[in-house]
Amino acid sequence: MENFIVSARKYRPATFASVVGQKHITSTLKNAIERGQLAHAYLFCGPRGVGKTTCARIFAKAINCLNPNGAEACNQCESCRSFNENRSLNIHELDAASNNSVDDIRNLIDQVRVMPQQGRYSVFIIDEVHMLSTQAFNAFLKTLEEPPAHAIFILATTEKHKILPTILSRCQIYDFNRIRVEDGVEYLRYIASQEGVEADDQALNLIARKADGGMRDALSMFDKAVSFCGSKLDYKQVAATLNVLDYDTYFDITDLLFAGRYIDALVRFDDVLSRGFSAQTFIAGLNQHMRDLLMARGAAISLIEFTGTLLERYRRQAEQCNESFLFGAISLLTEADGRIRQSSNQRLLVELGLMKIAGLGQKKNYDTDALTLNVSAPLPELNAAQPRNTAPAAPQPQPQTAQAPQPDTAPQQAQPRQAMPQQTAPQPGQQSATTAPPQTDAVRPQPAAAVSQPKPQSAGRSGKPLVSGTSLADLLGGDEQAEMQAEAAAVKSESTAQLHVDPEAESKLKASAQGILDYIGRSRPRFMAAFDSMRIGGNTIRIAAPTRTLADDIMHSKTELMMQIAAIAGVDGFIDLQVDINEQIRAAKPIKLEDRLQHMIRKNPLIVEMRDALDLEAE
Repeated sequence: MENFIVSARKYRPATFASVVGQKHITSTLKNAIERGQLAHAYLFCGPRGVGKTTCARIFAKAINCLNPNGAEACNQCESCRSFNENRSLNIHELDAASNNSVDDIRNLIDQVRVMPQQGRYSVFIIDEVHMLSTQAFNAFLKTLEEPPAHAIFILATTEKHKILPTILSRCQIYDFNRIRVEDGVEYLRYIASQEGVEADDQALNLIARKADGGMRDALSMFDKAVSFCGSKLDYKQVAATLNVLDYDTYFDITDLLFAGRYIDALVRFDDVLSRGFSAQTFIAGLNQHMRDLLMARGAAISLIEFTGTLLERYRRQAEQCNESFLFGAISLLTEADGRIRQSSNQRLLVELGLMKIAGLGQKKNYDTDALTLNVSAPLPELNAAQPRNTAPAAPQPQPQTAQAPQPDTAPQQAQPRQAMPQQTAPQPGQQSATTAPPQTDAVRPQPAAAVSQPKPQSAGRSGKPLVSGTSLADLLGGDEQAEMQAEAAAVKSESTAQLHVDPEAESKLKASAQGILDYIGRSRPRFMAAFDSMRIGGNTIRIAAPTRTLADDIMHSKTELMMQIAAIAGVDGFIDLQVDINEQIRAAKPIKLEDRLQHMIRKNPLIVEMRDALDLEAE
């Protein structure tokens, strides 16, 4: 059985041309060799697994080659063969992590004095040089500054900041970059072709991205994936092998959140947790996914490190998501990511963040439907409205006055649509006016679907929805605009009527008033000053806040409060919250110690028993 050699050693670059992702380093070293401008000390620094020691070995081999091919070694001479067979006496490698004392440096200095037996230079490669002690660095200074003509030092480190400035000033410093995902994918594809392994772009992208810029890490993951999957790397199996969340999870959850389906998103998040991933890993990955989607919009697509079909998939989803949704999602996820380490309930924190992001998706969907209501609905009536420009203007305001009381008659939701055709149909000699109402009825089911969204109260935000578009206002005259406004009021009243309201909402809320106050006192004690004056009428709760700041805070948390209150009271339907500002509440608060004590006793009579049991005094 043939001995297995890991890919990181088997495919280790042997020439400058085969080094991956460090062209700025290899070009400089090749030019120095060709021109004979060799320094006596080099410092190679950068992340792990990017080719520092590899470039040092290639450089040492090239400068000792007897028959060089430009700047590349010939691999035919005795010096190259001895290097390839690990028996060269001109190249010395020292691990500073295990040889970091002054005595080790003294031994190194003694070796520097020996002339090379073959070739022109004695090359000393000191790996992990930052591990040398301060005394060892100081002992090495003189030799590093003025070595013999045949000695060249190549220092390699991953932590340049730990090296003394006096050492740095004596070296030519080369900073190695992280290997880009694109370069890593190309090299992995080459190795897969050499090994007879079939791999798709998504699997290779996942390996290269997981390696975080280190080629050695990527090759180790590649070997692990091949051991598990065999001769064909399947994307799902590779993700399971590397214990990373696959891209499909983030794509699916983003679609659910953008559609406002927070329940399905929470179920998918539960599936992620059941697969052994932590909430912190999930939220960091989703945040990165949202960032990549934002970058995939327009020219910024070059800032994301994907290739092939995966890049096209990001571009397609980025076109579906608007920028406001992505900005809001990134903001919420970043805030949650910063708080998750200190949170005692990480799952609840992530779920709350997902629900807020789904709220952004719901707002997007409702705004889109409202735009359809404002623009698409009146367009079929433009042809019917144009012939009426010659009619007298006096009868035109009648639809507005006739439909004014309609918001108070919400249960009769079928009447507003029948009233409009009855007033436009009797006009003589105008067949288009008689055919216009059926077209309007065919179009208006779209606003009805939009009104059924979870946040209908935002539909009246513009006040004049049918003339909110500039182009539409330019097309219509004043009389037509008045008629359109009347139709908008009818649609708004119809949307209010179609909200599901529990007929027993008032009785349920009054019966649960104390439970609601207890919940506010436990979860939102700052809101108690407003909820002390809570009044219930129908499905509406009216409170009075002493300051505008408190009122704004309450309205900011309105959706969550209404969901909790509905659950406490058992209300099955829409409930509303109205907040008034009454500064007299703040003025009426007790100021004196005795008044405060009496106020507390009225709120909770058990305070008296606690005072007597513990023999406390009011101070």
